Amino acid sequence: MRKIVLIILGLILVAGSYFGAQTIIENKKIPKPKIDKIVKTVFVETAFNKVIPITISSNGTVIAKNRLELYAENQGIFNSSAQNFKVGQEYRRGQTLLSIDASEFYASVQAARSDFKNLVTSIMPDLRLDYPEAFPVWDRYLSALDIENSLPELPATTSEKVNYFITGRGLQGSYYNIKNLENRLGKFRITAPYTGVLTEVLVTKGALIRQGQKLGEFIDTSVFEVELSVAKQYSDLLKKGNSVALETIDGKETFNGKVIRVSESIDQASQTIKVFVEVKGATIKEGMYLQAALDARKEDNAIRISRKLLINEKQLFVVRDSVLALIEVNPVYFSTKDVVIKGVPDGTQIVSQNIPGAYPGMLVKIGNSSSNGEDSAAQQTDSN
Repeated sequence: MRKIVLIILGLILVAGSYFGAQTIIENKKIPKPKIDKIVKTVFVETAFNKVIPITISSNGTVIAKNRLELYAENQGIFNSSAQNFKVGQEYRRGQTLLSIDASEFYASVQAARSDFKNLVTSIMPDLRLDYPEAFPVWDRYLSALDIENSLPELPATTSEKVNYFITGRGLQGSYYNIKNLENRLGKFRITAPYTGVLTEVLVTKGALIRQGQKLGEFIDTSVFEVELSVAKQYSDLLKKGNSVALETIDGKETFNGKVIRVSESIDQASQTIKVFVEVKGATIKEGMYLQAALDARKEDNAIRISRKLLINEKQLFVVRDSVLALIEVNPVYFSTKDVVIKGVPDGTQIVSQNIPGAYPGMLVKIGNSSSNGEDSAAQQTDSN
């Protein structure tokens, strides 16, 4: 009897526990979790369309626009120079760069002039008898001949007979041979065609100079050129006369230049076009490395932004009523860091710094300044 009572009590206890648990489960109320709303702080810039100058960046080495390589056309001893013939020496325009001893050659030129004068003298009797109308002209010419000076130009003849007579006596051939010698005589002295400096010297005073030998290099220090390489896709933007802003690598010096030549061919290896910029400056030296910004054209009703802000190369995040939105824009020029775009209405609030995880419709809060850096562009704030 005792065992039966215990069994009945156990069953009653189990049944009570079951029904009690079911009651508790059915009557249990789960409180809804409280979700905090997260709002990101963004920084914006107000768009104002204006005329944007499009510039193309490049770099190149400075070279002298006017360069003279000195070569000897005659043989002789290096006799003299107006200055000390050394690298870095400045010469004024018209000064003698280098003079070669021409005493021996000068003597041969004088002998040739003397022979020519004798030849003219020998035809004078025949001219007096056969062509009296031409005699006074040639008589004055003979009086003007001086073996110490260059031959004067032959008298003009109107008569064919006189011309045949002069030619038959060999006067014209002799005259032009002497003129050739006089021209060579002038090449024993090399003068500076412009004010500049010597950049290379290969001979010294007293040295024997041979025909065809290189003597040095002389450059004009008043004007220089910078050769730039520009990508071919910008070839339609380059025009002769465009202004160019140049600066040194450290940015301490700036210069103004202009495009003077644009190559018509494209380099096959680099697919670039060569552009030559003329630049002047007292501190410019040949061999300097300059960075350039070429003014290619001006774009009306456009703005310039960082390339990092462009989405898929044609969209841009803006803020409208504290909500992010994507708008379509028209990029017209890409540089290394910036992009010039059109199609943004004036007054539009453009997101000026990247936002991690941004999407259209995202709730944001506009910050007070856009100069805190990219690290602070996506700060989070909790609101109740």
